[in-house]
Parts: sequence; C-alpha cells; structure tokens
Amino acid sequence: MRHIISILMQNEAGALVRVAGMFSQRGFNIESLNVAPTEDETVSRLTLVTTGTEDVVNQINRQLLKLVDVIDVLDMTDGEHIERELMFFKLEARPDDPRQRSLLAEDHIEEIDRRDGIVSLQFFGTSVEVADLVARLAGSGELLEVMRSGALAITPGDRCLRYQAD
Repeated sequence: MRHIISILMQNEAGALVRVAGMFSQRGFNIESLNVAPTEDETVSRLTLVTTGTEDVVNQINRQLLKLVDVIDVLDMTDGEHIERELMFFKLEARPDDPRQRSLLAEDHIEEIDRRDGIVSLQFFGTSVEVADLVARLAGSGELLEVMRSGALAITPGDRCLRYQAD
C-alpha cells in the first residue's frame, strides 16, 4: 500500500542523509521525497512516499523516531489528507494542433514559457492525475522533458504536525 509520511526534523547538514540511509539500510524504497524549511528555519518538513504493508510502515515510523534529527512523524495515509504534486513539462510548440490547444485549455495546466519552438507548461494535481497526464503525453510522442516535485500533503482541519519550540 502507498503511504505518504510527513517528517519534522532538524534543518541540519546530514539530517536528510540519515533519513534516506535508514530507508536504504532496511531495503525500503522512497518513491518521492520533498524537503524544505518550515516557518521555523531550524526545522524542515520532509514529505516522502513509500510503499509497504501496515506493519512495514509502522516499523519505518518507529525507526524514523529513533533518529536524532527527527522531531515527529505522521503517516498521512492514516487519515484524511490533501495531496498535490507539481509537474513542469516541455512540448514541441504546435499552435495549430487542436490536440495541443485542447491540452492548454485544461484546468491546472498553465503555460510558463514559450521560445525556440518549445512550450514549457506547469500542471498541479494529485499524484494519480500527474501520472495520468504523463502517460497521455508520453503516448503522443510530444513530450520532451518532465520534472515532477513529488507529493506534498497536508491534513485538513485542526490535525497538525507542528514543531513547538520549548
């Protein structure tokens, strides 16, 4: 089963390496990974996607909490969550192509650059929506380049994973 895990950790050199190393040492795969500072610049939020049984993911979460840099861990899959992913992609610009015009009219697709006969676009949606768009474009032969952010997730309402400094 796919799991989105949110991790609060110290924003220090080597912290990300220790988390990734824990996965590698135990043979767990990270499908996507996103990390950036929170509102407190000494703390980063790492959002990662992995797969495994409930027992395997519970083991991952317990191991993560043992790492010195990790403050807290939340498996977003345990409850309701909002997930989005950003994708940049390039196509050969074909202004007269009705299929490409239709693509540019789709929700959540925005042109961000056009030059040298290439159009650069951005799309945001769930990871499934992003994967579906990649599959559609890959089948057309138009797709020149793809860059995906990986999943970001947040819980709705008052359920929060937040660092409170002492």
